[in-house]
Amino acid sequence: MRNQTFLHSPTLETVVMVEKTVQKYSGENGKYQIWEKLPRKMMYQTFQTVIDYLLESNKIVIDRNGKIVWIWDPEGVRKILQKGLVIK
Repeated sequence: MRNQTFLHSPTLETVVMVEKTVQKYSGENGKYQIWEKLPRKMMYQTFQTVIDYLLESNKIVIDRNGKIVWIWDPEGVRKILQKGLVIK
């Protein structure tokens, strides 16, 4: 994440809420539109912090049009590992 001082860190509940909203609207909306669709309001700065976290943890990508796309697939990874394949 960016080197910055946080006045307020997002709670786990907040991160999960943003994750679910991004999953629901994956590939359809940009940051601002996702922020507006959240079920509860939050400061945009807090939302940006969560988005930065999701980008760095490789759960989302932002395409060239600015749309946020959910790419995290733990079930797919689990299936690969069960087949005995090794990820390097």
